[in-house]
Amino acid sequence: MPHKFRSTKTYGHDVGLSACFRQWRAASHCRLLHGYALAVHLEFEAETLDENNWVVDFGGLKGIKAWLVEQFDHVLLVAEDDPKREYLLALQDVGLAKVNIVPNTGCEAFATQIFQAVQNWVSVNYGGRVRLHKVEVREHGANSAMVVATQPTGVIEVQPD
Repeated sequence: MPHKFRSTKTYGHDVGLSACFRQWRAASHCRLLHGYALAVHLEFEAETLDENNWVVDFGGLKGIKAWLVEQFDHVLLVAEDDPKREYLLALQDVGLAKVNIVPNTGCEAFATQIFQAVQNWVSVNYGGRVRLHKVEVREHGANSAMVVATQPTGVIEVQPD
């Protein structure tokens, strides 16, 4: 039986992916704007190692970090269907926020968005040798959500864990 190799890369709370968002459907205080220094943990998988005996080249992941910073650092994340979207977008119009519109907000939604983007990046940069196995997004020490690949082919089908 061939080995399965895994390696991980973590962009911790210290990286400063400081995002603000709200869960507009929530009946709790989560319906209000609030923020976290998000942490992102990526798990890569391969059946074979490269010529350096690596799953992925950690030094070559700068494009992923740059994308994470663009999407999640000092950003107000607004769900596409937020009924207060126009008010939140107005904060950008008057120079009070950088706003990114996302399909949904919350750890599970962010993990899904990150999974899709990073798996696409992996496919382009590693062909079929490497796939993204798991993404975990952590709000803080007590709360996180994960998305795990459901198929071993690297096909972008994800399911919240």
